[in-house]
Amino acid sequence: MDREEAQMLGFEIVAYAGEATSKLMKALQLFLEENYDESRSIYNEAVECIVSAHNVQTSMLQKEAMGEEIPYSFTMGHGQDHLMSSVLLREVMDTLLKSKNV
Repeated sequence: MDREEAQMLGFEIVAYAGEATSKLMKALQLFLEENYDESRSIYNEAVECIVSAHNVQTSMLQKEAMGEEIPYSFTMGHGQDHLMSSVLLREVMDTLLKSKNV
C-alpha cells in the first residue's frame, strides 16, 4: 500500500465516521424531543456507518498483520480520531435509548 492509498482509506473512514456523528447528533436531538422511535431509527443508520468505517479500518489492520507496510498518513490519524468520537457518541446514545426501553 502506498501513501496515497492510505490517505484515501483515511478519507473513507472520515466520511463514514462523520456521517455517523451527524446522524447520532440528530438522534440525540430527537431523543431530547421525546421522539424515541425516530431517534432509534436514526441511531440504527449511524451504527451502519460506524460498521462501514470499522470495516475499512479492519482491512488495513489485516494487511499490516500480514506484513504489508502501511505508510503513516495524517489523514488516517484524523479518520481514527473521528471514528473514536463517533463510537463514544454511539455508546452514549445506546445508553439513553436503553434507559427508555427503545
